[in-house]
Amino acid sequence: MTANVVIPGLPRTESVLTALGTGETNPDAIERAYLRDKSGYNLIDRLATPEEVANLCIYLASPLSSATTGAALRVEGGIVDGIT
Repeated sequence: MTANVVIPGLPRTESVLTALGTGETNPDAIERAYLRDKSGYNLIDRLATPEEVANLCIYLASPLSSATTGAALRVEGGIVDGIT
């Protein structure tokens, strides 16, 4: 038996984009406004997609991850805000 944790951060979903409250209405503009405020904190300069989070979950549920256990895996673009 294995036990792992997926930490999705802020995936680019409609509800996350709405919650960011940047004042923009276009999804791309919302993401850009949020990332502009987080300049230097997001290493890939975009939000992770729900598909990227799902891909990690698929991997963890597959036999390919049979030796992966006790891991906390972050899927959030390398956001380092608040990490020491």
